[in-house]
Amino acid sequence: MSHTSAPVPLTSAAGSPLKGTIRVPGDKSISHRSLMFGALAVGRTTVQGLLESEDVLATADAMRAVGAKIEKQDDGSYTVDGIGLGSLLEPEGVIDFGNAGTGVRLTMGIFGSHNIAATFVGDASLSKRPMGRVLDPLREMGTNVIARDGDRLPASIRGAEQALPITYRVPMPSAQVKSAVLLAGLNAPGVTTVIEPIATRDHTEKMLKGFGADISVSLNEAGERVIKLTGQPELKPQNIDVPADPSSAAFPIVAALIVPGSDVTIENVMLNEHRTGIITTLIEMGGDIELLNKRSAGGEEVADIRVKHSKLKGITVPAKRAPSMIDEYPVLAIAAAFAEGDTFMPGLEELRVKESDRLSAVARGLEANGIPCVETEDTLTVTGGASDIGGGTVVTHLDHRIAMSFLILGIAAHKPVTVDDGAVIATSFPTFTSLFEELGAKISANSSEAA
Repeated sequence: MSHTSAPVPLTSAAGSPLKGTIRVPGDKSISHRSLMFGALAVGRTTVQGLLESEDVLATADAMRAVGAKIEKQDDGSYTVDGIGLGSLLEPEGVIDFGNAGTGVRLTMGIFGSHNIAATFVGDASLSKRPMGRVLDPLREMGTNVIARDGDRLPASIRGAEQALPITYRVPMPSAQVKSAVLLAGLNAPGVTTVIEPIATRDHTEKMLKGFGADISVSLNEAGERVIKLTGQPELKPQNIDVPADPSSAAFPIVAALIVPGSDVTIENVMLNEHRTGIITTLIEMGGDIELLNKRSAGGEEVADIRVKHSKLKGITVPAKRAPSMIDEYPVLAIAAAFAEGDTFMPGLEELRVKESDRLSAVARGLEANGIPCVETEDTLTVTGGASDIGGGTVVTHLDHRIAMSFLILGIAAHKPVTVDDGAVIATSFPTFTSLFEELGAKISANSSEAA
């Protein structure tokens, strides 16, 4: 959501079973990278199925600011006329990323190895999020940084005149940090190496290879991923078909599992192994989830996912699974509220530094709706089967996933659930309300209508 948008409270309520076949928006991670890598290639990249969310459109504006030409075509596709590595123009104004954490961190990586100056700003939520995890390795590569206390936005950088390739061990499981270092390494002479003790989503590695970068991935003796990138390649434009976002698909998947009588199919969902932890977990909980018509699209495995209402049971989610589903824990907590027994989720410290303190926001939202839970520094336990769920108002803290997760709660709860701001949903899933209404859900900006 733009940091000037007015809040729009939404209320959801139980209604009929969810039925139908839908397609959720294109994957956000692939969409961001398609625009970025297209801008760094020489020639025209074409992108079908781009996620037209505020986050992704902010990335498009950032790439335009340094010289790329990005246009939407009559058939809905986007063309990106790239300017090539080393040829970025200095932006004339500030780069406003709104709520886009992925966009700003990866763009910092790109700009950090180019001899240009840029200032980054964001909305109230993004301005609270830590940028030091990206800025620290960029400093090692020669980037000059001026930022608010705690390396928070607004931040200004002056990219290195000649960036230094580094070897960097990522201190926390973060695809954003890994990607920012690799993207900075693109314009550094020599080999940039990233060591990843815990594997995270690998879209950057796969897509860079597709664009023609010299990049390799191996395991060292300790079982850590070692990614080596040779700098200053000539990236070649690509035709990209963006698959549906598994993080967005998680919302109708959970909704269909917990609303009695539901039978929903979500088409063309990406099944990258580093993104499907939520599906694995829900199946372990007893979810009736079928993966149909598996196929390959744009270097990623995709499938149609059919989901039917199921009797769920509480489980312990392995902490090692967290990187593959870190964005899905809020909606998993909603599924857990309808499961028999306790669902224990460890390894959640990364949720403290998302668009909000997501761990705290989820716990407060559950409590406001009569769902027993226990929150620690890095765990959440949800006890399912409460007799009178719903009726509360949830504070979203400008976090789109909190808003969507608790609207899913209201669709299955005993009483309607209100979120204080549904406008934030546009940052990642602008068609959320219309798709759910198409399936038969009751979501309204007027709480009296929803009730």
